[in-house]
This record gives sequence, C-alpha cells and structure tokens, in this order.
Amino acid sequence: PQDTIVVLISDLYEGGNRVEMLKKARALRQAGATVVALLALSDAGAPGFDQENATAMAALDIPAFACTPQQFPDLMATAIARQNIREWAGRSGISLKG
Repeated sequence: PQDTIVVLISDLYEGGNRVEMLKKARALRQAGATVVALLALSDAGAPGFDQENATAMAALDIPAFACTPQQFPDLMATAIARQNIREWAGRSGISLKG
C-alpha cells in the first residue's frame, strides 16, 4: 500500500453509501496509500462538487481539487515522488476544496 497512488476522479456526490466511501478512503490512507480526490480533469475550472464530502476527505488528509490536463502529469510526478501534494497545488495555483 505504501507504493499505491489512488486518484479518485469524482465530484464526490455519493449516490451510494457515503459512510462506506469515507471508511474505504480512511483505510487506504491508514495503509499508507497516497489518495487524491480529483474533482475534475478539465480546462473549465472547478466543477460543482459535494462540499461536505470534500471536507470529510480533507479531514482524512486526502486533498480534493480540480486540475487541468496539462497539470496532471506534474500531479502524478509529485505523488510518485511522495512529495507534498498540498504544497504542489499551492505552487500550481490550485485551490484545495474542503
């Protein structure tokens, strides 16, 4: 799990079981996986998203944000190098949600 990177591409509007989604996200983080909640991979900016779930993800140390396709390779390089994704987002002008 420590070499695992999970990029959840979702607006975080959970049509299923919210508690179970957060439980699985917590388990991934506790196992040492790097987890990112990517709200959109688009040039259009931040989409509509579930703020409550974004906040819950942030509380689990899972950053939630949108990025452009051009920024995505840098995001992955940051995750692979196990660098701080929040710091990368700030340097990249990306606003974290949650």
